[in-house]
Amino acid sequence: MRIRTLLLMSSLLASPILFAADEQELNRQLREASMVDDVVNVRQLLEDGANVNGPNRFGKTPLMRAVEGGSTQSAIVLLSKGADVNARTAAGCTALTYAAENGYPEISAMLVELGANVHDRTRSGWDAMMISARLGYDLIVRQLLEFGADGNASDRYGDTALHGAVEKGHVPVVKALMKYHVNPNLQNKKGITPLIKAVDKNQLAIAQLLIEHNAKLDLKDKAGATALLWAADANNLALVTFLLKQGANPNVQDEDGLTALFEAVDNDNRDMVELLLAKGADKSLNNQDDINALQMAEKAGKTEIVNLLK
Repeated sequence: MRIRTLLLMSSLLASPILFAADEQELNRQLREASMVDDVVNVRQLLEDGANVNGPNRFGKTPLMRAVEGGSTQSAIVLLSKGADVNARTAAGCTALTYAAENGYPEISAMLVELGANVHDRTRSGWDAMMISARLGYDLIVRQLLEFGADGNASDRYGDTALHGAVEKGHVPVVKALMKYHVNPNLQNKKGITPLIKAVDKNQLAIAQLLIEHNAKLDLKDKAGATALLWAADANNLALVTFLLKQGANPNVQDEDGLTALFEAVDNDNRDMVELLLAKGADKSLNNQDDINALQMAEKAGKTEIVNLLK
């Protein structure tokens, strides 16, 4: 009798452990079925007791797995069964940030309509808007803006969705952001504006688009350089020509006292020097070393440039 009692007690104590193990396995299977859009299995696993919000060790839920896999039907089933649309992983990711990252506009639209928080950020400081803009998903960008996403929000470095779109050369995204009146003049923590970013990445079409939407030509970065100075430093005659035509000031000096003319001389670019002089560049300005562009050219033995500057 004593042995039978001990066996019964042992069985009862083990039952919760076995149940927990069974539930974990059901949850694992649910996440995998959701990922591959196996709707029949998703429904069955939920009926068998799988937790609709059961996460893996990183906090990734079945809904997140469905979104990652583009499994729209599984996502619909999970949401109808109470999946938490705003659950977050250990890294701060949500179903919406996964939709933005993977470029699924149908799923992102469904999520925001069901209450997904468009302002939630990952641990890296990126929200769904920043992610979709950087990856070039203009339809998702438009959706998020329609649902109240802040197009002017910035990450830990001060970069906005516009900075990200410009850096990657996504013209349709830039157009979408401009249509919704996102500020083209916000500077990141280094003082870089979207226009400076466009110049740095040699994105002439985007630079033109930004200026058409009131981007300021002569905003300075933390080192005192404007978009024109960046273009001259990069020896980019096409961008220098464009910016001067738009009205950029050729005589802005950075923290070292350099102007676009100094950069053109340093690059030994005769055509750029001629252009800058024709647009009013002041060749008498001195840099921090108390020398002007002519003296720099003479010191470097750049005869053709010297002749232009005399």
